[in-house]
Amino acid sequence: MILIELFLTFLKIGAFTFGGGYAMLPLIQSEVERHGWLTQAEVVDFIAVSESTPGPLAINMATFIGIRTGGVLGALCATLGVVMPSFVIILIVAKFYEKFRRSRAVDGVMYGLRPAVIGLIGAAFLSVGRTVCFPNGFQSSVFSDVRLWVSIAVFALAAVLAFKKLHPIVIILISAVIGIIAGYVFGMQI
Repeated sequence: MILIELFLTFLKIGAFTFGGGYAMLPLIQSEVERHGWLTQAEVVDFIAVSESTPGPLAINMATFIGIRTGGVLGALCATLGVVMPSFVIILIVAKFYEKFRRSRAVDGVMYGLRPAVIGLIGAAFLSVGRTVCFPNGFQSSVFSDVRLWVSIAVFALAAVLAFKKLHPIVIILISAVIGIIAGYVFGMQI
C-alpha cells in the first residue's frame, strides 16, 4: 500500500508543479507532512541533502523520501512518480512544439507561468526560512540564538558569491564547511 501511495503522491507532485524542483518544494512539503512521512524540520534536512548531492532536486527528494518510507522499492516508486509526468509532457511538447512555437496561446501560457513559478519558489524560500530561523515560531529569544546568525551569514555569503559568479559547487562546499565549523565551535546541531 505504501508503494502505491508514494507513487501516486509523487505523480501528483510531478504533474501539478511547474518550474523545477524549487517550485515543487511547497507541494512536496505539504504532501509529506500530510502523510506523516517527514516533519517540517526533516523536510529542510532533506532539501539540504538533496541540494548537496548530484541530480535534480525533485528527483533526489523523491528518492530520499521513498527510501525512508518504503525502502528501495519506495525510492523507485516515488522517483518514477515524480519523473513520469514531466517525461510524458516533454515527449508531447517536443512532438508538437515546432508546429505551435509561434502561437499566441503558447506565448500566453509561458508568460502566465513565469510569475507563478517565481511565486512558488518564493513560497518555498519563506517556508524553509521559517523552519530554519524560527522553528518554534517567532520569539524574541531567537535573536540570541547563534544558529540564526550563522544561517543569515551563510545565506548572505552564498548570495554574494553567487552574484560574483562563483561556481555553485564551491558555494555549497563553503557553506557546508562553515556549518561544520559553526557546529563544532558553538557546540550546536545545525
